[in-house]
Amino acid sequence: MTYDKEEILMSTPTSIKEIDLTPLPGKTYWSTEREWREEFTYFLLVDRFHDNHDRTPVQTQSRSTSAGTPTQLSTFCGGTIRGILDHLDYIAHLGCTALWLSPVFENNGAPNPDSGTYHGYSIQNYLDIDPRFGSKQDLVDLVSAAHNRNMRVFLDVVTNHSGDNWYYQGDVPYYYFDDLQFPFGGWRQDNRPLPQELRNPDYYHRRGQIRNWDVDIEAQHGDFISLKDFDNDDDLSGLQLLDTLIKTHCYWLREADIDGFRMDAVKHMGALAVSRFCSAVREYAESLGKRNFFLFGELVAGDDAIDRYIGPNTPAQVNDETIYFGLNSVLDFPLYYVLPGAIKGLTPPVNLINRYENLRNHALSRGELGRYLVTFLDNHDQIGQDPKQRFAAGAPDKQVIAGIGYLLCAIGTACIYYGTEQGFAGQGSDDRYIREPLFDLANSGVSYLNPDCTIYQEIARLAAVFHKTDALHFGRMYFREISG
Repeated sequence: MTYDKEEILMSTPTSIKEIDLTPLPGKTYWSTEREWREEFTYFLLVDRFHDNHDRTPVQTQSRSTSAGTPTQLSTFCGGTIRGILDHLDYIAHLGCTALWLSPVFENNGAPNPDSGTYHGYSIQNYLDIDPRFGSKQDLVDLVSAAHNRNMRVFLDVVTNHSGDNWYYQGDVPYYYFDDLQFPFGGWRQDNRPLPQELRNPDYYHRRGQIRNWDVDIEAQHGDFISLKDFDNDDDLSGLQLLDTLIKTHCYWLREADIDGFRMDAVKHMGALAVSRFCSAVREYAESLGKRNFFLFGELVAGDDAIDRYIGPNTPAQVNDETIYFGLNSVLDFPLYYVLPGAIKGLTPPVNLINRYENLRNHALSRGELGRYLVTFLDNHDQIGQDPKQRFAAGAPDKQVIAGIGYLLCAIGTACIYYGTEQGFAGQGSDDRYIREPLFDLANSGVSYLNPDCTIYQEIARLAAVFHKTDALHFGRMYFREISG
């Protein structure tokens, strides 16, 4: 029996045994020689960018204020992959050359739009797209359209934990204590999680919920509330699990021609597991002809911890002398903690200078990998804030423009969080208030993808300067004192 290309592309496996990692017949995979530090990345939550309605953007030079009740912001608002595809030029015209998507795989509660898993980090099926976001074909089309615009596409991937796919004995909360393993109860669905290899209780640490996030062993073995922590330790079951996760994610390189992964919660995985994953995925990308596959991680820690996750890492617990290479970069949280205050004039600039001094002191140990961290002003979590607020909250337009302009002019790979270009200023007691939709929930004819907004236009101008100025990509950076 023979299959045409579309049938091969759209088939959906349920086991890693069904995954074919040979290149798609007749497919030429996209690659670019552009360095990571030449990119300007646009990070969006798929559910919050644009839905499938035909909407007209507001037309004003002023910033927009997104709307939505607390209940609406707690569930799916309706954004889709197709909505991103239909408005990709909005991102390209801002000057962004890379697109980072929040997780798109099927989450708990699918297909119920009232589920609270709109963020995408509670995965139950790693082998298919969440139907609330669209289809595999939608993702393939989006990536192809991005490549036609010379843009990279990065997927946010979750390899530290799965969704709430099983329960402990008695189906009651368990909490971490002395690294004790608790009894497995049962699977919440007979046919989830997928791939089916993940239906193995030994692939999970089963230590209960984390209570003390500052204790390494607890943070690496405990659950994120109801999200179940994978056992990615350097032992037999951990290696088998990691092999499963590697194959499931390489599957998406083959099918959709993805250009990079942002790895969620790498601090909670352990450096060796991350390095094994990165090495295998990077090698597979190379085999497809993708020469600059970008792997960057979320690591909420200082430079000493960052050093452990970037560059070479050799296992110590098993008889394996292979050197694995870890992440290319991480999100620069040390900069995130000091830059907003400096831009807004709330803290002395010496804090910013000290951050770069620490960076300089660690640069040699990272080598070529990790020389340029991914820099940002704010994001979908705003870790360390209570209450939470976007950078633009309480900031005039000029400060928002200056903040993004700083990222484009400083060393690093600049990343902008969706809505910043429209002056979104969400704030509140939890994450939902800083995850506003870029479309009107009360009026299906209105969006906030407004190219006339002053902030959007000024960021686009700065991005144009960035792209044509080699010194801003490859030059040295140093501070000069000026009088006030």
